[in-house]
Amino acid sequence: MMKAFVFPGQGAQTIGMGKALADAYPASKAVFDEVDDALGEALSVLIWEGDQDQLTLTQNAQPALMATSLAAVRALETEGVTIDAASFVAGHSLGEYSALAAAGVFSVGDTARLLRTRGLAMQEAVPVGVGAMAALLGLDFATAQTVADEASQGEVCQAANDNDPGQVVVSGHKAAVERAVEIAKEKGAKRAVLLPVSAPFHCSLMEPAAKIMADALSNVNMNAPVVPLVANVLASDVSDPTTIRSLLVEQVTGSVRWRESVEWMAGKGVTEIWEIGAGKALSGMIRRIDKSVVMRAIGTPDDVKAAIESLS
Repeated sequence: MMKAFVFPGQGAQTIGMGKALADAYPASKAVFDEVDDALGEALSVLIWEGDQDQLTLTQNAQPALMATSLAAVRALETEGVTIDAASFVAGHSLGEYSALAAAGVFSVGDTARLLRTRGLAMQEAVPVGVGAMAALLGLDFATAQTVADEASQGEVCQAANDNDPGQVVVSGHKAAVERAVEIAKEKGAKRAVLLPVSAPFHCSLMEPAAKIMADALSNVNMNAPVVPLVANVLASDVSDPTTIRSLLVEQVTGSVRWRESVEWMAGKGVTEIWEIGAGKALSGMIRRIDKSVVMRAIGTPDDVKAAIESLS
């Protein structure tokens, strides 16, 4: 049975995530310590005892979600399941960095610093209130792209996340995204709603952030992944560090091709996918993409134990 390990993106963050893992597994606690050291602050205290609004700030949520995912990876390793139990790794947006850290491309400390830089750069690329994102539910990707094109009217409006067969997120200038919501409803969307995000991610307005990430990534040590990465912008596998570096830059402004990535893995023979880290958002998407794939979410010690038992 071929497996893939996938890693969640922004929106999955909750106060207290990863705490039970850190309490149960010294190797998991060490991940949070390493992230705190890398950032020079007690991010773990914010994650476990802090304020949800503070945690949701992009520059905090990104390294926090990575730390939680890597804590779960270390718990699995403690129980004897290493990353190479998977045939592929993939992550949704920032989750791609968690996947790469899990696959040994970056150290945990470097990943935390990259995600802090990425979070700040994405936040600062567009003044608050200028951009927006909206989820279009019940439209396929081709229709959602048509909606975005129609709504742009000289502004930016792009299909940012192709999440599953009935959920596409558009991103761009606020007025254009608001137009997209209305056009989507006219074209038969079940729902079209503005998202509570602080910036328009994965569109060309993020170009300033892409430049910052190109600089940051050029100065970081990278290894070849132990397991191939299914990249967001390709929706297929990659193992060459130089290519991965350029794809991570492209990913800042490019679409997250999640539906196609899952379809590609299933086409390669993946029958079981483990969502590693906070929440179960990806599990829901994957079930809507391919009902035949067996899903398992791993974010607590009980989840780890159940996963180990499933292998015996």
